[in-house]
This record gives sequence, structure tokens and C-alpha cells, in this order.
Amino acid sequence: MNHNINFGGIPERYCNKENSPIVILPVPYDGTSTWIKGANKGPEAIIEASANMELYDIETNTEIYKKGIYTAPSILEESSVEAMVKAVLHEVSKYIEQNKFVVAIGGEHSISIGAIKAYGLHFYDLTILQLDAHSDLRQKYEGSKYNHACVMARAKEICKIVQVGIRSMDKEETEYITPENIFYAHFINKYSNTNNNEWINEVINSLTTNVYITIDLDVFDPAYLPATGTPEPGGLSWQQINDLLTAVNKNRNIVGFDVTELCPNKYSKASDFLAAKLIYRILSMKFSK
Repeated sequence: MNHNINFGGIPERYCNKENSPIVILPVPYDGTSTWIKGANKGPEAIIEASANMELYDIETNTEIYKKGIYTAPSILEESSVEAMVKAVLHEVSKYIEQNKFVVAIGGEHSISIGAIKAYGLHFYDLTILQLDAHSDLRQKYEGSKYNHACVMARAKEICKIVQVGIRSMDKEETEYITPENIFYAHFINKYSNTNNNEWINEVINSLTTNVYITIDLDVFDPAYLPATGTPEPGGLSWQQINDLLTAVNKNRNIVGFDVTELCPNKYSKASDFLAAKLIYRILSMKFSK
């Protein structure tokens, strides 16, 4: 990754490590993905796209970058998925202890396990809010407990999980879902077709005080974001996700988040830009609160 590029392409004075309350932590790991490879190129593509965003956020009337966003060196541990999870846990914990707000960017979804573990150790009354096409509740996949298909099984061992946008799972995973804490895409889309956002209130009511958000970009319908490892039809729109995140931020305390599973396509940059804009939108909400 080009270390001269900061998230947002912001001036040096706003990306100082000591003074920045926000840390962007790239984790270009792609060791367990099972179909389209390339998530290891996701962090670089997101950071590159972010340099082309407008840094004024219309909805919050803010320029959040002026508070300080530090782009940390990438975590390059690739010897095993266990070693990568451990490295992420260590780095995220280090920044939490310095009172930083950490945004991990993947890489594939297994990078979230270390970040979730770190937040589980440092925050009480925590819920993991998962935005994803897949339930990721396999207890083990391809011989590993830390495969990208097992992320939420590991999260569930730490704290409560709430799942949004799900539309694909293996039969064995149905044993591990908590029906009142899963919001399927078809259920959400039925509501949204009638301009009814009641589903958002139901999600909010299922969350505890502190919320860590893990975002697998395949939660978006491929019409919005095609460049991901396992694109699933029937997903959510930018507006649905924006409305949900706005409500979560208003009613609960977002403590950190991650964005994973961008597989950049050199012929279409729209997916990279959406991922970058999503990160900046959440930061704008959080830090203007």
C-alpha cells in the first residue's frame, strides 16, 4: 500500500497520530475467502477512492476530517488466520487504550474477529451489529474456526449479536440464529416498499447501549456494490443503510466499526467510492453527535 496516501487525502496537519481521535487501520488479508479473491486489495482501493471524496458532509453540515483522522500502517500478518486475528486484536486494543475510535478496513470478513474481540474486552453492555448478506454462523469452515464464514459464530461467544440484511445461509446455521435478532433482507425490503421504516425501530430496540458495527459490503445489493467476493441479489440500498446507521447513531453509542469484503474491479471504481463514502458518513454522524 502507498503509505503516502491518508484516508480522505487530507492535509498532513489533520492526520497526526497523537492528536487524531480517529484511526483507520488497514488489514489487507485474504487468506480464507472461498470464491472471488482480491479482498487484500480492498484497503488500498478504499483509501485511494477516499482521496476523491468531498470532505464536507451535507447531512451533518460538518467537515469531520478537521478533528483528525490517522491512517495507521497496514497489518500484514499472513502466516495464518489465527496469527492475523491475534495481530488485529493487539493493534485495535492498543488504540482503544489510547481512547481512539478505530475503523478496521479489510480484507475479508475474518479480519473483524480480532477487532470484535478487542471491543469485547474494553466495553460492557456491547452488541455487535452485523450488516451482511450472509449469516456467518458456521461453527467451523474448511477446517478453521476463524474462517470468514464463522465470524458471527465467534462474535456470539463474546456478546450479543444483531444481524441485518441476511439473505444467504447454510441449513446448519439455522440452529444458531436468534430469531428476534435477525432482520432478513426480504423482510426489510417488504417494509421499505411501503415507505415504512418500522424495521429500523425494531433493530434499534434489539441493541444494547454500546454498539460495534461490522459491515460486510455484500449487504448492499450488487446493483449498488458489485465488487465483492460473494455478491448476493436482493440486498439493501445506500439509503436504507444510511437511514439505519443514522438511527443507530442517534439512539445508541457506536464505539467502533469495520468495513470488509471489497474486491476491487479496476474497470469500475463506484464500489471503492461507496465504501470510502460509507466510512466517512459514519464518522461524520459519530463525531458531529
